[in-house]
Amino acid sequence: MKKFLKIGIPVVVILLAAFMWWRFYFVFGEGVKSGNLNFIVKKGYVFKTWEGRLIQFGFKTPTPGSMQSNEFDFSVANDSIGSVLERCSGKTVELRYKEYLHALPWRGMSNYVVFEVIKVSDSSPGTILPF
Repeated sequence: MKKFLKIGIPVVVILLAAFMWWRFYFVFGEGVKSGNLNFIVKKGYVFKTWEGRLIQFGFKTPTPGSMQSNEFDFSVANDSIGSVLERCSGKTVELRYKEYLHALPWRGMSNYVVFEVIKVSDSSPGTILPF
């Protein structure tokens, strides 16, 4: 029984650590999103994180004949990037983000975590209508 515990406990601990890393720290994907920054706020009871929403240009809908806007909800764990985005509300921004499988309270409420602001501009491509 002692030999089983000496081998079993470290194996269980290693498997549990690998599972937690895969579930919460494994970067599932990286990408860039561009759109109009709707809002960014710093909120949280214990862990204060930045939460924001980007409204992307164009319309995409699963059913023909209806319209739906594309919204991208994200979190920002870095205070310096959050303060930069705070001054860019209503502007067109390009953000580089990482996608995780699950959120952590100190990283934010979203699976998407922005780690870089690529570009900020005042003009949006959808301001001139074609008709």
